Amino acid sequence: MSYGVNQMCLRQSVWLAMGIWSVIVVLGLPITEFPQNVYAELGAGTIILEDFHDPDDSGFPKKWDAQRSIATAKETYAIVKDGEEMFLKAQNASQRIYTKRISWDPRTHPILTWRWRVNDVPEGADFIAAVYPSLDTDLMFIPVNTKYVWSLDVPVGTIKEGGMFGSTEMVIRSGVEPTGEWVEERINVYEDFKNVHQHEPAPTAWGISLLGGTGVDIDFGSIAIHAE
Repeated sequence: MSYGVNQMCLRQSVWLAMGIWSVIVVLGLPITEFPQNVYAELGAGTIILEDFHDPDDSGFPKKWDAQRSIATAKETYAIVKDGEEMFLKAQNASQRIYTKRISWDPRTHPILTWRWRVNDVPEGADFIAAVYPSLDTDLMFIPVNTKYVWSLDVPVGTIKEGGMFGSTEMVIRSGVEPTGEWVEERINVYEDFKNVHQHEPAPTAWGISLLGGTGVDIDFGSIAIHAE
């Protein structure tokens, strides 16, 4: 009897794992690898996580990957050099890109900053862009993140729960202005993570994802973390 029960539990566990894996594949969720520290310290508690100075032959940032199709991502995301300035341009993106090669301790460096610049937004766009810092993974090693959104018309401060497989959204900027100008965000991602997910993050953050809105032309500048 005990053997039969154990066999049934094993089959149920396998079916559950296969079901969860199917969801991961269908949704295009990234699969976790162990992150590596590849950043530059500037002193005074500031660390540059990404400055988009290292493109591959197609212009796509090295050590970054795509949520679903890397070939499609390379058609919509590319590093651009304008004089001495380099940044990542997203045009009509349809999926996130992410890096597993960025890690840091969110307790010692809780502040995340990044720059972005919107150039063009079509009528009917759902949103302008989003940044997803992932400070932990769940039991299936799927990144646990918070989605910081530049919205077209949703008020700043709006929070939308993500559910089991989605990301909780926090609107931090709304409206298309200032078009063509760099703006910087400064977010305490450590405190936000604890408030949203109701637990401490992992000792080492997993990585970051970026997403440009459908039909939107937007640039992403350097990404950095800071001590308190």
